[in-house]
Amino acid sequence: MFSLDELRAGLAEHRPQILALVHAETSTGACQPLEGVGELCREFNCLLLADTVTSLGGLPLFLDDWGIDMAYSGSQKCLSCPPGISPLTLGPRAIAKLNQRQTKVPNWYLDLSMVGKYWGQERTYHHTAPISMIYALREALRLIAEEGLAERWSRHQANAERLWEGLASLGLKCHVEEPYRLPSLITVCIPEGVDGKAVTQKLLTDYNIEVGNGLGELAGQVWRIGLMGFNSRPENVLMVLDAFKETIG
Repeated sequence: MFSLDELRAGLAEHRPQILALVHAETSTGACQPLEGVGELCREFNCLLLADTVTSLGGLPLFLDDWGIDMAYSGSQKCLSCPPGISPLTLGPRAIAKLNQRQTKVPNWYLDLSMVGKYWGQERTYHHTAPISMIYALREALRLIAEEGLAERWSRHQANAERLWEGLASLGLKCHVEEPYRLPSLITVCIPEGVDGKAVTQKLLTDYNIEVGNGLGELAGQVWRIGLMGFNSRPENVLMVLDAFKETIG
């Protein structure tokens, strides 16, 4: 995680046009606080881009209040929608910067000026819309509205806390300090002397539970447990805890 002081120092040194931050980091299970970053970016005339792939629909996210200029996400995680479509939003500052371009966007696929015309009144062709995915996303959003967004955030947090407490009772530690833990993805430290990959394989084979292994620098050091969308349920937490108890107990 980066503090506001660290971000200020980096912006002052490098003077970037865009600051990109991952709100919910899936390899570490850490949540990057975004409050105050938007104001900091405006101070340095910089746009704020947020990766919300593992946070949208699972934990509090306030794009306007936090001054986030651009954000993207995925459909398959906390939204509980099939994979294949990526929500993307641009605020007024980002759109203004796009419209001020002096050169043509060199990549057709990434040309947001053409995408804007595609969805606007001009209806300029850019791509064939993934109609079935749009219907699927609409249904996923309907279910979120039916549950209530605040209630959905609360459910994710409550089930994460159940898992944290259960892991602690088994003598397992979380990799991230509690104030910065994601409720949607929990990284668990692999105890010394335990074969992490063997455990995940046994969980999959014997219990039909898929737990992710560590990535990058955390390979072999942590397990990654997802509690996202529909899967964030008390019965699933208990099932995972029982399976861990039988596997490594």
